[in-house]
Amino acid sequence: MKLGLIGAGGMAATMLEAIAAHEPRLLDHLAVLVRDRAKGEALVAAQGSCARVTSVHTEIEDFLHSGAGVVCECAGHGAVREHGAAVLKAGRDLVIASTGALADASLLEALKAAAVQGGAQMLLPAGAVGGIDALAAARLLGTPRVTYIGRKPPRAWKGTKAEALVALDALTEATTFYEGAARDAARDFPQNANVAATIALAGVGFEATRVRLVADPTISANVHELEVESDAVRFSIRLVGVPSRSNPKTSLTAGLSMARAVLNRDAVVVV
Repeated sequence: MKLGLIGAGGMAATMLEAIAAHEPRLLDHLAVLVRDRAKGEALVAAQGSCARVTSVHTEIEDFLHSGAGVVCECAGHGAVREHGAAVLKAGRDLVIASTGALADASLLEALKAAAVQGGAQMLLPAGAVGGIDALAAARLLGTPRVTYIGRKPPRAWKGTKAEALVALDALTEATTFYEGAARDAARDFPQNANVAATIALAGVGFEATRVRLVADPTISANVHELEVESDAVRFSIRLVGVPSRSNPKTSLTAGLSMARAVLNRDAVVVV
């Protein structure tokens, strides 16, 4: 497999570590697209043993010329906006980690058009949450009622709009600072609410999906709760995700879910 990777942060490292551990001979070529070449080279130096050939690029044209058959985005909403359409138009399937970018309706439509033009697909892994398969199936029979609750330690909300809504350092109990639609949550908390966007896209859309975001000083992990009521199934699921060592806003399972999406491309049995 020839794999393209946008980004060289903690999620990218987690993904490559998992691929190397489970299929060390899977990748023939790993091409990395970054703004900072040094950062890309550092990732390749640390994780490049998972591929026979590696290359680091700072321009999208050179990156696409590397011949990657599938591209994984691990670089944030800006990367989806900047590079998503070019990747899809070039006929490369695009695995998107930063699904919150798709809360921008015009961007989502532009990427859909690019995918049709290039004969490619946008692939949205479950990321840090579970139950996506059941939700997507339930949507085929009626309109489910969907609620997502995201609970994280106060430090995970630093650097976001939550700082203006609540005194994060002074909290002594769990505090809800956002309740509303998934679209606003994904837009206003781009590093924290990709899960809300994935749930919205799998289910009833950005406006109908209800979201509650909570800063909780009594926990040290990222807690994701999904509640679904439908004509086909009723369920609730609670996941306690270990935060990424390099970015407490992100659960380790987000990078592992990206690895699973890549491994499934080569698997005989796909689950």
